[in-house]
Amino acid sequence: MKQYRTAIIGTGGIAVQHMEAVQAAGERVSLVAVADIDEGRAAAFKAKYAIPTYYTDPRQLLEQEKPDLVLIATPPATHADLSIASLEADAFVLCEKPLCRSLAEFDRITAAEERTGRYVTTIFQWRFGSAAQHFKALIDAGELGKPLVGTCLTLWYRDLAYYSVPWRGKWATELGGPTLGHGIHLTDLFLWLWGDWSEITAMAGTLDRPLEVEDVSMALVHFEHGGFGSITNSVLSPRQETYLRLDFQKATVEMNGLYSADNSNWRYSLIDGATDSALLERMRTVSSDIPGRHPAQLAALLDSLDRGERPLVSGAEARRIIEFNSSLYKSAFTGERVRRGSITPDDPFYNSMHGKSAL
Repeated sequence: MKQYRTAIIGTGGIAVQHMEAVQAAGERVSLVAVADIDEGRAAAFKAKYAIPTYYTDPRQLLEQEKPDLVLIATPPATHADLSIASLEADAFVLCEKPLCRSLAEFDRITAAEERTGRYVTTIFQWRFGSAAQHFKALIDAGELGKPLVGTCLTLWYRDLAYYSVPWRGKWATELGGPTLGHGIHLTDLFLWLWGDWSEITAMAGTLDRPLEVEDVSMALVHFEHGGFGSITNSVLSPRQETYLRLDFQKATVEMNGLYSADNSNWRYSLIDGATDSALLERMRTVSSDIPGRHPAQLAALLDSLDRGERPLVSGAEARRIIEFNSSLYKSAFTGERVRRGSITPDDPFYNSMHGKSAL
C-alpha cells in the first residue's frame, strides 16, 4: 500500500472536514505539516491534531516537506496560485471550491498540470456519496428513461455577521456570491447527473445584503438531451434547504438535505399507477451507505493516484462548473442567452465571473 505524504494549507473552519478525511484514510495518508498565515491558528491546529509541524508560509512548506498531496482549505482568491505552486512542487492537489476566479485562471492551472504531470482535483464531495453514485449508474444505463425536468435549489441563509469576515462579499476575494460559493455543490451534482447543457438564461441580484456580489441567482437551462432545468441559489432563505429533483420518463428521483447527504436523503418514485416494482427495487437498493462528504472524495482520489489515473473532478470535469457559472453570470449581467462553449479568451467573462460589470 502506497502512503502519501500530505499537507494541509489553511487551518480555518473548512480544514476540519479535510482533517476528518485524512483521519478516515488511515495509513494511506501521512499528514506531515500544515500551513496558515495566522501563526496562532496554525499552531492551535497542529496541537489539536498532533501534526508534526506547521508553517506560516505555504511555499516554505512545499519546499521543506515535499508532500505528495496538498489539501487546500484557504479563502477562494488564493486557490489558483496555491494549486499551481503545489503542482510545481511535484504534488497532487485537492482544493476547496471554487477552484478559481475564471476560465482564464482554470486554463492557467491546466497549463501547469501539463508542465508537471500532476493534477488538481476540486472538492465536490456530493458526487461521492453511495446514493449519488448508484443513481448515476441507473441514469447512464438508461433505466429511468429520458431526462425531462430538473429542479436544483440551494436555499440557504447567511446573516450580516457571516459577511463581516473581510474576504466575503467581494468579487476580488470571494469571487462570487451564492452562485459560486454556496450553490456550486448542488449545481455540480445536477450537471454531473443530468449531462451536458446547451444554453442558459439567468438573473442575479443583490436584494438584501450590503455586498458587491449577488445574494441570489436564478437560471433556466436547456440540456443537450432536450430536457429543461431550473437552478436557484440564495443566501436569503430563513428555512434552509438543499433540494434536487430530477424527473425522467419512468421515475422521479429527489435529494433533500442541507450540507451533506447519505442514502436516507434520497427518494425514488415511479409514475402513479406504474407496476414496475422491479425497477423501483433497483432504484432503492444501494449496496452501501457512504455519505457525500470529504472522506469519500479523498478515498476516491487516493484510489485514482494508486492506479496512476487522472482523478475524478479534475480536468474537463472540473472545468465544466467554471464554464457553467461564467455563463450564468454573463447571462445575468448582459441579459443574453448564453450557449455552452461561447465564452472564448476575447470575452470579458473569460477573465472574471462579473465580466467587469457591476450588479
